[in-house]
Amino acid sequence: MAVNHYFQGGKGIGNQAEKRLHEDIIIESLKIFGQDIYYLPRTLVNRDLVLGEDTSSRFDDSYLLEMYFETNEGFAGENEIINKFGLEIRDDTTLVLSKRRFEDHVASKATLTATGRPNEGDIVYVPLLKSFFEIQFVEDQEPFYQLGNLPVYKLKVTRWEYANEEINTGINTLDAVEDKYSLNEYAYRFQLEYGQEALTGRGSIVLEDYHDYSTGQPAFLMNETYTGAEVVANQSPYAQNLDMNTEAGYDTVGDLSDDILDFTERNPFGEIDE
Repeated sequence: MAVNHYFQGGKGIGNQAEKRLHEDIIIESLKIFGQDIYYLPRTLVNRDLVLGEDTSSRFDDSYLLEMYFETNEGFAGENEIINKFGLEIRDDTTLVLSKRRFEDHVASKATLTATGRPNEGDIVYVPLLKSFFEIQFVEDQEPFYQLGNLPVYKLKVTRWEYANEEINTGINTLDAVEDKYSLNEYAYRFQLEYGQEALTGRGSIVLEDYHDYSTGQPAFLMNETYTGAEVVANQSPYAQNLDMNTEAGYDTVGDLSDDILDFTERNPFGEIDE
């Protein structure tokens, strides 16, 4: 045998007991120096097999784990940059997570797209920063086979850009993000009832049938207090949607004199139409 069989059996230094002790020390170190971070696995609802994305994905569960910031001198990446779309925040960092802790508390309970490991596209919530981060890449071979073992995952994450995903974890701090930033108009609807009377100032009205017989689904009515402008205004202090509408003249309903494009013309692109 080429290696010394008193120290190893050809699969790296250390027996199973020593590897277990090594993992225990790593977990204890993460509990001492790490942060409590929520792991939220992504649930795919309507995946586009061509583009490889799902615009209807949601997050239904959360798991509290201890993780360590490997980039302890600040965020990596390009940080805050200004491009043609406005201010963009690219805060990147690396989180160290114990493999055993993930397997015991997440992989054995959650439904993961790629089973047994953290998935790219899943998100984490850092209470210390009050921010969500999306997993871009999972490094599972660093450090490289210490004691013939791979005890940790290194999650390469970047600040998450919310895009109307549903967040229903049962934890108010996490779920409040959807309530505050969602542009989904279905959150502003209420279901019609059948045969009920709604009181008015002068009497009562009978509400419509609550079933849509063509689909068998309940019928809904939009709350009249819902306006897209109000929701967009609450999106972000850096949002420029409403400012652009004002400069383009689109916020003056019925007045086309200040509009950049006059859509009443045959050719709204401003070229000569002969």
